[in-house]
Amino acid sequence: MKPLLEPILSFLKCETPDEWLAEAQKAEHLPVLLRDHMVCELKAAQSAMLLIRRYAVDQTSGDALLQWLEPYEAYTYRLQGDWRDLAQHNRLQKAMVPRSGKPYSAELIDKMVLLIKEELHHFYQVLEVAEAQGIAYDKVTSSRYAKELLRHVRTHEPETLIDKLICGAYIEARSCERFAKLAPLLAPEIGEFYVSLLRSEARHYQDYLTLAGQIAGVDIRERIEFFGEREAELILSADDDFKFHSGRPQVKPAA
Repeated sequence: MKPLLEPILSFLKCETPDEWLAEAQKAEHLPVLLRDHMVCELKAAQSAMLLIRRYAVDQTSGDALLQWLEPYEAYTYRLQGDWRDLAQHNRLQKAMVPRSGKPYSAELIDKMVLLIKEELHHFYQVLEVAEAQGIAYDKVTSSRYAKELLRHVRTHEPETLIDKLICGAYIEARSCERFAKLAPLLAPEIGEFYVSLLRSEARHYQDYLTLAGQIAGVDIRERIEFFGEREAELILSADDDFKFHSGRPQVKPAA
């Protein structure tokens, strides 16, 4: 894992605190860890889909993207359907048509469609792992992590898109860092699964950064640094809600 992990650790401004890892390896936290991780995989796919729909494709292509994700969203948010049926839905049924006048449309489509396919596959794999552990899916509330990070996104284009891509890079990088940290702490079959995810997703943060730089056309290192500091604050600050991307567990006073 070391060659994959070194650039990720250099990109992130901090590593996951030992206190979070101590909580993550407790058996009672495994259900929420897997459930929230599953939802994170879907949200990564949704975020990529929204970027394509807003910035890169025509209306018909955008509708096809919505249809692609709908069975996953129905199961996750409305508990509709059988999760085993989702394996047959991980295929985009229509070619994406780039929107005219957007020079970055084709590359945005190529990178994000591939990312969506991988995230939906991993979504299904998390469900398989949970099933093997005897953990049924149930709804989980969202953590503060992504919401607080995206709160700093600028509100005018193309800066909005650039900032969202940078945020996507940090979210993907943090996920990979946690895959690596969790792998030796959990049951071997789960640890091996997280190692496989690290291998698969290690390039995602770089794809986001490459797109951000190409669209900006100028040096964006200052903006990357800014979001890196905000991301580290969320990871290191006290958090009373244990989730896959939560911060340092808040110490509860003894009764």
